[in-house]
Amino acid sequence: MTAIASRAPREVSLARARHLKRLPYYVATAAIAVVFLYPMVWTLISSFSPQPGTNQTAGWGIGNYLTLQRYQDGIVQYFLNSLLETGICVVLTLVVSLFGGYAFARFSFPGKRILFGATLAILMVPYASLLIPLYVLLNRVSLGNSLIGVALVLTMLQLPFSIFMMRNAFESIPPELDEAAEIDGCNSFTLLFRVLLPAVKPGMITVGLFAFLAAWNDFLAPLILLNDSTKATLPLAVANLRGQVQGVVDYGATEAGVVVLALPCVALFLILQRHYVRGFLSGAFKG
Repeated sequence: MTAIASRAPREVSLARARHLKRLPYYVATAAIAVVFLYPMVWTLISSFSPQPGTNQTAGWGIGNYLTLQRYQDGIVQYFLNSLLETGICVVLTLVVSLFGGYAFARFSFPGKRILFGATLAILMVPYASLLIPLYVLLNRVSLGNSLIGVALVLTMLQLPFSIFMMRNAFESIPPELDEAAEIDGCNSFTLLFRVLLPAVKPGMITVGLFAFLAAWNDFLAPLILLNDSTKATLPLAVANLRGQVQGVVDYGATEAGVVVLALPCVALFLILQRHYVRGFLSGAFKG
């Protein structure tokens, strides 16, 4: 009993010493969190606070959000436009990158390395330089001034990175798993959907989240490719709202628009955070 009683204070002191050693780490991470969270919290508070020259000049309320809702076709319409464009982009990116990553990781065919290198080479082309040729191409195939056309362009821009991620996710799975499934009678499609797909789920979530964030927040592609204001996406509508009255910036409505833009991204990231981190740690950037 005496030995046990003497051991307890010693363990407590060792635990305290370990916590004291990690104190600088805790302080540094807390400071970084404050630096990153401060602009978001400030924007959220400012969207409800009274500001001169806005619709919320006295007291706290939702006047800035009402301004956002009354702007042209309304915030709901622009939100739905962004949701449609982003949804198409995410679905197409997931489907094409899944099959592309599977093909590059598991099959051998002539020109495989050259084709994969050419796919990654698209990342070296400046994004803005592609928009004018794509604008002409979309008009020729009757997809100009449409959300589907914008979604196709955004999908094309996401595919090199997404295929790279999915190829590495498939390569992190031991090939012996394929051999065992083939012995059991699985063909290539059965192997992909029943065996490999659950294993690369974190990688797919990572790819889908990147595609969502890129498409949801993209401003330049809708600006160039869309002419109809009723089809404008949320970032484009918020940017147009900023200087709608003689060049005077409505900071209150702009801050409300930023909050509306950020909420889906923050919510989706918090929901999928565990899978997102696992997607990187399970070999998404391995090799």
